[in-house]
Amino acid sequence: MRLDRVIAVRNNKTVYRDGEKCIKVFDSDYSKADVLNEALNQARVEETGLHIPKIIEVTMLDGKWAIVSEYIKGKTLWQLMSENPHKKGEYLNQLVDIQLEVQSKSCIKLNRLKDKMLSKISQTTLDATTRYDLHTRLEAMPKHTKLCHGDFNPSNIIISEDGTPYIIDWAHATQGNASADAARTYLLFWLAGDIDGANEYLDLFCKKSNTDKRYVQKWMPIVAASQSVKGNEKERQFLLSWVDVVDYQ
Repeated sequence: MRLDRVIAVRNNKTVYRDGEKCIKVFDSDYSKADVLNEALNQARVEETGLHIPKIIEVTMLDGKWAIVSEYIKGKTLWQLMSENPHKKGEYLNQLVDIQLEVQSKSCIKLNRLKDKMLSKISQTTLDATTRYDLHTRLEAMPKHTKLCHGDFNPSNIIISEDGTPYIIDWAHATQGNASADAARTYLLFWLAGDIDGANEYLDLFCKKSNTDKRYVQKWMPIVAASQSVKGNEKERQFLLSWVDVVDYQ
């Protein structure tokens, strides 16, 4: 395989294109279990019928684990928003429609979102009382089994040349509560500095899914805490600041 055309560079991984193949190469110290879990997540989601790149193989290249999948030629929704700011509302509508299609699916072999969040909250630097409170809140939330992407944002949606939207990056996929996944998307807009986009997104999600906005907002401290164990220090401090927000009535 040729690794001479870089598509993207992320934390601990680099993505290349080789003809019709997309090759995600992980750093040598990246967890083998996490690589295999990501590939398994993607393979399982393939079975739902959603438009996603198909896994071709999992291999090693120069001592590094790599996931090889189909290359989807097109632009991300994030690129399209940047290039056509006057059409942002249209793209946000499309983003929510795609997310609702994802959440309409069931993938019962995936890990459970609540289990993952409970583990992540336990790993935070928060004091014991706050962790206990977050665990209690999480346990009280309704238990659902909807397909949740876990990192659903415009940069993970590729619009192909024929207009078909493809969803990429299934490393964090779980089954759980759709509103928790929406809370994560909202916070991702904030992390990107797009507060107006975050609010417009949330309004659209709640309207299209017939969900009370306050219900999604109740998830935000829980989701923020669980996400704070990864990322850089600036992101971590931002997410932890959401843990202290008052409950929405």
